[in-house]
Amino acid sequence: MNRDDLFDNINKKSSFLCVGLDTDINRIPSFLLDLEDPIFEFNKRIIDATMDLCVAYKPNIAFYEALGSEGWRSLEKTIDYIPDDIFTIADAKRGDIGNTSALYAKAFLERMNFDSITIAPYMGKDSVTPFLIDGKWVIILALTSNTGSFDFQRIMSKDNKALYQQVLETSSEWGTTENTMYVVGATRAEDLSYIRTIIPDHFLLVPGVGAQGGSLSAVAEAGMNSHCGLLVNSSRGIIYADNSVNFADAAREKAKGLQEDMENLLEHYI
Repeated sequence: MNRDDLFDNINKKSSFLCVGLDTDINRIPSFLLDLEDPIFEFNKRIIDATMDLCVAYKPNIAFYEALGSEGWRSLEKTIDYIPDDIFTIADAKRGDIGNTSALYAKAFLERMNFDSITIAPYMGKDSVTPFLIDGKWVIILALTSNTGSFDFQRIMSKDNKALYQQVLETSSEWGTTENTMYVVGATRAEDLSYIRTIIPDHFLLVPGVGAQGGSLSAVAEAGMNSHCGLLVNSSRGIIYADNSVNFADAAREKAKGLQEDMENLLEHYI
């Protein structure tokens, strides 16, 4: 999916919502556990309930690979089930030397046919560029919202640049606005304004709205550009909104609330 297709879908659905499929076997409704593939059945019902309200799905790979071969099968079935016009993100946070990265790229972007993959850029250019396959996207970790992000991401260099700023400036030269996005947490929206002075035109994947307390309106005000430029993710706040047989209806209600807020923000800023 290219940049124009993504923006067209944002306009069509009046939404820049990404639903995170962080599907934990220990948290899904217990009645699903009697089914042949409870993980896929949970995902299927979430997708059916939200596909008209979101423009992206983001399975967190850890929840699947922790289950071994069965988890991988559930993941493949999930990706096959997602409609072709919805952007898919392998939240795998890979990043290794070139030949290993090339195999990770083959696994997620070719074999499983995800549209994109999240990448940790700590090992530099040769750990990222193997993922720059035609028609695919890399989503580089830049500034995250977890407590440990302060351990490294904000370390200042001798020329008074934070490490995350150096990551943005350097890695933006490896790809383009057509194949590179960045992960920027929502819990410190003031950082988004500064980040937009460095990468004004790239799409940003923004976790932290919802369960982690980030403000959607503040994110939009600081981070939106002429192509929207935002994919705002909500995982637990949507998929675990309810634990009964009506969990999919509750998930839809939560997603609908976010979509309606996003529609208002798009009308205001675009």
